[in-house]
Amino acid sequence: MLADPSRTILGPDPTHRSCIINGYAFQQDAIHTFNGWQYACFYASAPGAKEPLFIHLSRRKLPAGSWETLVFEDYPQTVDDGHNTVQVNAIQLGICPGDGTIHLSYDHHCDVLRYRHSKVGVATSPEEVNWTPELFTPTLSALPGLSSPEITKLLSYITYPRFVTRGRDLLFSFRTGKAGLGDDHICVYTASEGGTTEIGSYTFLGTHLKGISNNPYIHGLDASPDGTHLYTTWVYREFVHYEGWDDPLDTKHKTQAGPNAATNNRDICYAWSSDGGVRWRSGPRGDVIADLGKGESILPTSPGIVAFEIPKGSGLMNQEAQAVDHEGGVHVLNRDSLDDGVIRWRHYYLSSGDTWTRRALPHVEGVYGGKRGQLIVSREGDLYFVLPHHADPVLTILRASKASRYAEYELVWRGEGFPPTDPLVDKARISHDNVLSVFTRAFTRSEGSVNVVVLDFQL
Repeated sequence: MLADPSRTILGPDPTHRSCIINGYAFQQDAIHTFNGWQYACFYASAPGAKEPLFIHLSRRKLPAGSWETLVFEDYPQTVDDGHNTVQVNAIQLGICPGDGTIHLSYDHHCDVLRYRHSKVGVATSPEEVNWTPELFTPTLSALPGLSSPEITKLLSYITYPRFVTRGRDLLFSFRTGKAGLGDDHICVYTASEGGTTEIGSYTFLGTHLKGISNNPYIHGLDASPDGTHLYTTWVYREFVHYEGWDDPLDTKHKTQAGPNAATNNRDICYAWSSDGGVRWRSGPRGDVIADLGKGESILPTSPGIVAFEIPKGSGLMNQEAQAVDHEGGVHVLNRDSLDDGVIRWRHYYLSSGDTWTRRALPHVEGVYGGKRGQLIVSREGDLYFVLPHHADPVLTILRASKASRYAEYELVWRGEGFPPTDPLVDKARISHDNVLSVFTRAFTRSEGSVNVVVLDFQL
């Protein structure tokens, strides 16, 4: 069993809202370690007030520094919609290793891009800067270097932005369109040459996933340490037409439940790239199915992409979790009801020998509702599952060891006091010092009060 974690508080969670806004699985890196410092982002209100909310960006020097938090008071967040959660990479944060810039994108659900970046060197020389909002630009509606009418149109209607470190560069992916009717796109940020203080620029790689009367929902986008290989898995959501669906002013699709909800999810799909995201491959032979340099996209009909055929109405969730182990094995956390009619969490695994397996997770109940878990690979190569309960304030951690070929699942920790939340994990830190950092929400001793916290497990 794991020892109980140390716990640090980032700030109060806005529990007065109808929708949870801190902690969603599609925040790929709301907590991220770079250059010996850990960064985390969350929403909170000003002291003594409930509304509006503001983006809080925290950092601490590892292993035991105190959190410093800056607040972007120039952007009030007012929409009560769990989709409009803050994204930061190297923290969705995106941190670009090439120039130490920190990138943030936030508050989207079919909206114009909202984005800001720091000055060059903030993350590469963290002790030389005062941690204040003046390090960052105001909110921008364009990415540096991208200003064509075509890109401007794409960035006018986005959802689910995410940043992914690719070698010394930073990827930015996002969805356009609406639930059940959309596409995913990738841009890449590259630092300026010559070690100057001038900000770098983005280039548009292309539309890597294109929906046809559906949209892909990715579990994640992971890069190999050298940035050459990218891995992504996803489900498709089929579109259900409704009155006014083609009205440009339509907002019905922004509801968190509706005709185009998760019941229309189908299939677990997989593709990868061996050249940083330009050409995408599938199948045992690694056939190229889309070359973004030629304007091509992965389509729902592309050969070899379906890992598991799972029909609509089987409990399949969108945007749960994925991880890639040190040998290139691909792991997906999702759920289905195919075996006995009960929706159960499943571990879908593609070994380095190109064989997919599917196993139900023990030690946890059937999954009811939308709370999603997380996957993470330790420095030693073991796989950890961080799983919330759908209704009770319980958080569970399972381990599948590399030695068992990820086929045996051990209960290693269970704790109470954590309201149902999608937990988030710091993949960069665990590979550095083998500490599992979990971003989640926790009850305080005051009844009804909740904090945003980080749990640190020494593995």
